[in-house]
Amino acid sequence: MKILGVIPARYGSSRFPGKPLANILGKPMIQRVYEQARKCLLLDELVVATDDERIAGCIRSFNGNVMMTPATLNSGTERCHAVLMNYPVDIGFDVVINIQGDEPFC
Repeated sequence: MKILGVIPARYGSSRFPGKPLANILGKPMIQRVYEQARKCLLLDELVVATDDERIAGCIRSFNGNVMMTPATLNSGTERCHAVLMNYPVDIGFDVVINIQGDEPFC
């Protein structure tokens, strides 16, 4: 079974703009979430789905995997779907997991 982990992350939250880039003990929150998710040996692939170049740049700065998604998407679930649709069909993920981007210590 092949498992794709996707961390949706957007900058434009109305309650906390830029939340994925919030500094937590010297690292951006999204980096902490990514590093925690990488510990899951069941994931075949892990990617951050974002519509914001600031977040994408942050992910690239620590050599994480990032995919740009349209700003018009309404939810993290739609971002996960957009990522899945951009992978070649022959990779054939059996499961896609939506990993919450604001739980850095899980």
